[in-house]
Amino acid sequence: MSDYHLHLHPHEPAEGGPPPGEYPPGLIESYVEAAAARGVDELGFTEHLYRCVESEEALGPFWEREPRRDLAEHSEAFVRADRNLSLDAYVEAVVAAKDRGLPVKLGLEVDFFPETIDSVLELLAPYPWDFLIGSVHWVGGWALDSSAVAYEYDRRGVDRAWEDYFEVEVELAASGTVDVLAHVDLPKKYGRRPADEPIELYRKVVEAAKASGTAVEVSSQGLRKPAGEVYPSPVFLAMFAEAGVPITLASDAHTADEAGWGHREVVEAARAAGYTTRLGFDARRRYEVPLPR
Repeated sequence: MSDYHLHLHPHEPAEGGPPPGEYPPGLIESYVEAAAARGVDELGFTEHLYRCVESEEALGPFWEREPRRDLAEHSEAFVRADRNLSLDAYVEAVVAAKDRGLPVKLGLEVDFFPETIDSVLELLAPYPWDFLIGSVHWVGGWALDSSAVAYEYDRRGVDRAWEDYFEVEVELAASGTVDVLAHVDLPKKYGRRPADEPIELYRKVVEAAKASGTAVEVSSQGLRKPAGEVYPSPVFLAMFAEAGVPITLASDAHTADEAGWGHREVVEAARAAGYTTRLGFDARRRYEVPLPR
């Protein structure tokens, strides 16, 4: 059993958590132990690229392209406050854990902006990644999963918000720049959904992922949010399965106690959609592993 979406630092200081950018002895071991208690024996860490100081030049001030001043100002303040990690230190910590024999993989959550993806790939090229996951957290300068600006769903309209998000998600899925799509129907996070499931929006992502050979994660994070279900939705996941798009399993944990959280639910969701295997990765090479029963 695996969990291929884990963060070593929460976005807000957590009691007992490490100071931003620090990797004290026993930190990664605490994730391994918590996951093992849930029957998860392989962990893939995937720190956010935008949180690393090395990403500043590659990503640039993307919020300046946002016409709504309130959204641009929020994103600028949010990124400047949250960019307190080091890519080099993160990689060194995970590689050292691998060298100690811990069952961990080196990944990264690549925050996707079509305008700067080439610069990002150049930045990431020298590092020994096992896998990369891609995510869309911003549409223009709108941080669509931030509660502070969730009012934009109402101002923009839920249908339009979903259409704007999926336009970028399709670009990510088609780009072939990452190995896995993360929380692919993220706009449902706060429970704001179209009246009917947007099958045509789903279909475009599925077709793009199939064409580019990109997998999709089945994540328990949505169960901890108002969405109240895994990412992607049962209908969406079944469409990926029918198209033959492979999966990884994920919790999107940001603290050790969340590692491997909800693994039974994600396996059940995957099997209900028709999956019998999940992917593992090593040095950007993927392999299939049977799902547990």
